[in-house]
Amino acid sequence: MTSRSAELSRATGETEVTVSVNLDGNGRVDARTGIGFLDHLLTALGRYAGLDLALSCRGDLAVDDHHSVEDCALVLGATIDRALGERRGFARFGSAYAPLDEALARAVVDLSGRPWGSVELGLARERLGELSCENIPHFIRSLAASLRAAIHVDVLKGANDHHRAEAAFKALGLALRAALARTADPSVPSTKGVL
Repeated sequence: MTSRSAELSRATGETEVTVSVNLDGNGRVDARTGIGFLDHLLTALGRYAGLDLALSCRGDLAVDDHHSVEDCALVLGATIDRALGERRGFARFGSAYAPLDEALARAVVDLSGRPWGSVELGLARERLGELSCENIPHFIRSLAASLRAAIHVDVLKGANDHHRAEAAFKALGLALRAALARTADPSVPSTKGVL
């Protein structure tokens, strides 16, 4: 069985990000972004996706959280993409619902090689901890771009923004787990023969 692991780093004038993933892990996550609520969301994402994930970021948080959030998503997506290799012998599609108390989120993923991010979280607060709520859907869209995946995430109901955001990342993790699952068929899961 081939290893599905990768590590990438990216350094810019705004951030330094390093990510390592094992797609066939046990959901062990070590997220250190300097943004507590982003670490919380990344922990949920990795745990429910079944990834072993280590992500560290040193960003220009004195400016704001935007660059760190965006670059963490871009490097994470690119690292998962690299770990997928030739994109063969895996399910490709995944979908999941996840509740968190009164909140209910739905995520649908296609690891198609074609990026698209559609995100409707309905967040009302300006911030959750030190994380700007506008950057939460931006994280998912940036992840979709660098992972080269179609990702649709909707929060269907919920009154508490913490619950809405966390349910969204849990649903996305579960959908990624299904999409990343190995299959007995070693071929490319596409009628085109290529992803």
